[in-house]
Amino acid sequence: MPIVPRPDPDFGLADIPPNPPVHYAEQALLGALLLDPHRIKTIGPLDPDRFASANHRALFAAMATLTAPAPDLHAREPVWIAAVLAHARPHARGLTPSYLHALAGACPDPAHAPAYARMVRSDHARRTVLMHAGLLVQAANDPGLPDPTAVTLRRADALTALLDHLAATFPSHPGSLPRTPPPAPPNHQEGTEAAGEEQLLLSTAAAYPAALASMRWLRPEDFTTVLYGGLYRCLTSLAGRGEPVDKVTVLWEAQQQGLLTAAFGSQEALELLATPAGTPEHWGEQILRRSLLHRAHLTGLHVQAFTQDLTNSPHQVITGSRRALAHLAGVRARWQQATGRTPAGRPPTPPVPASRAGPSPQRTSLPPASSRSPR
Repeated sequence: MPIVPRPDPDFGLADIPPNPPVHYAEQALLGALLLDPHRIKTIGPLDPDRFASANHRALFAAMATLTAPAPDLHAREPVWIAAVLAHARPHARGLTPSYLHALAGACPDPAHAPAYARMVRSDHARRTVLMHAGLLVQAANDPGLPDPTAVTLRRADALTALLDHLAATFPSHPGSLPRTPPPAPPNHQEGTEAAGEEQLLLSTAAAYPAALASMRWLRPEDFTTVLYGGLYRCLTSLAGRGEPVDKVTVLWEAQQQGLLTAAFGSQEALELLATPAGTPEHWGEQILRRSLLHRAHLTGLHVQAFTQDLTNSPHQVITGSRRALAHLAGVRARWQQATGRTPAGRPPTPPVPASRAGPSPQRTSLPPASSRSPR
C-alpha cells in the first residue's frame, strides 16, 4: 500500500501566543486618554515609540499632536475619537472605530493613566536593553567584521550609555539585584588556532622570559585551555620570584603545581615548550583579544537573561546589567594596557613565517578533555 503522508495540523487559535501584559497596559492608557483626553498632561514624558504595538504608536502620536476638545463638547459628541482615528489611520491602516471603542472599554479607571504610562515606559526600557544586548552578542561572534574588537567595544559603550540614561529615569528600590539564574556559558570551541597560539606563547615566553615583566595584562583565565593557563601561571610565578625561566624550570614548576598527568607528562611539556616563534607580546595579544570577545559574549547573554525575566523591575535590570558590564570592563582595561604599551617609533613585531604560524605537527593534538574547558 502506498504511504500517505499525514497532513500537518491546522494552525488554530490556541497556537497564537498570548499578548504580554504591556499590551493591556497600552490599551488601558489609550482608553484612559480617549475617555478623558486632558489626562495626557498627567502621565509624564512619553513618546509614541515607547509603545510596542504599531497601532498604539499611531494612536498615541495622534493624541499627542491633536488639541483635546472642550470637556462639555467631549461629553456630548464623539469628536475626539473621530479626530484621533482620522489622524492615526494613514499610519496604521488596520485601525477601526470599533477598536477605539474597545480601547475605551479596556480602561478600568482613567485616573490610573499615570500608572499605565509607567508600565509602558518600563517595558520599553526592557525591550531596548534586550536589543542592545543582542547587538553586543552579535558583534562578539561575527568574525566577518573588519575589526570585531572595536565594534564589540562600541556596542558595549552604547549599552553602558543606555543604562546610565535609564538609571536617571527609574528610581532605585530595595532588593535591587536580580534573582535571575545565570545563563549557561556559551559553548566555546577552542579549535586548533586558539590552542596553537597559546602553545606558541608558552614556548616563546619560556625562551624570552624578559617579556613577562611587561605582560601583566595577560592572565591564566584568558586561555581557552585550562592546562595552558596553568603553564602560563608557572612561567609568571618563576619570573615573579626572580628565578631562572627556561623549559626545564617550567617543567619542574608544572610538577609542583600538579599539572603533569599520564596524558600530559614531562616529554609532552618539553616538546610544547621547545619551538618559540615571534614574540610573547604578539601571541599574548591574540589570546587576550579572544578572551575579550568571549567575555563580551557572556556579558550580552547575562543582560539578555535579566531582561527576558519579566519578574525583574527596570532598576533590577539596570543593576544586574551594570554588574555584568563591570566584568567586561576589567578585561577591556587590560586590553587597552596591552595594545597601548608600544612606544612611538618602536618597530612593529616581525612577521612569523607561515610554517611557524601554529604548533608543530607532533603537537597539534589538544590535551584530553579533562584538562580543557571553556573559560
